[in-house]
Amino acid sequence: MARTAADEHRIVARAFTDRVRGTHPEAWDNPAPCEGWAARDVVRHLVEWFPAFLKAGAGVELPNCPSVDDDPVATWTMHRDGVQALLDDPATAHKLLSNPHIGEIPLDQAVDRFYTADVFMHTWDLARATGQDEQLDPAKCAQLLDGMLPLDDVLRASGQYGPRVEVPESADVQTRLLAFIGRKP
Repeated sequence: MARTAADEHRIVARAFTDRVRGTHPEAWDNPAPCEGWAARDVVRHLVEWFPAFLKAGAGVELPNCPSVDDDPVATWTMHRDGVQALLDDPATAHKLLSNPHIGEIPLDQAVDRFYTADVFMHTWDLARATGQDEQLDPAKCAQLLDGMLPLDDVLRASGQYGPRVEVPESADVQTRLLAFIGRKP
């Protein structure tokens, strides 16, 4: 049976949460692989862009979180729980998200496609910045890479991804995904 968007978020957010909780307090200011970002900015990115996306596209408001600068662990935990509650709510499956770039799609699918995928990829960024386990689920890496490859030009034009990094075709799927999104694995 295929996983629901709620199931997928629970699994992906658990891995990210492990990295958040595993970050030593002094490591929050370590440089991250995203140019100009520190480790805490990886969390900041996830907790700041997504609530605005939900509110504008579906009229959904997540709980207000404390500042990432004050407590990145509490901020992430509260945000994660708010997203999970949204996905666990049976009414969410009947709501639509409307966005000028993607049209109208079911809210749970929008969360899965845009947000949960982002959390998954940024798990590596936080792990790299803080010296933690960088291993990502190879099946999820393959799923994302297969879905993104046909959209290469659109993704690059969005400004959300850096220039593609060249890696050997023989590289493992995680390395190929990270290189595709502009990381130097």
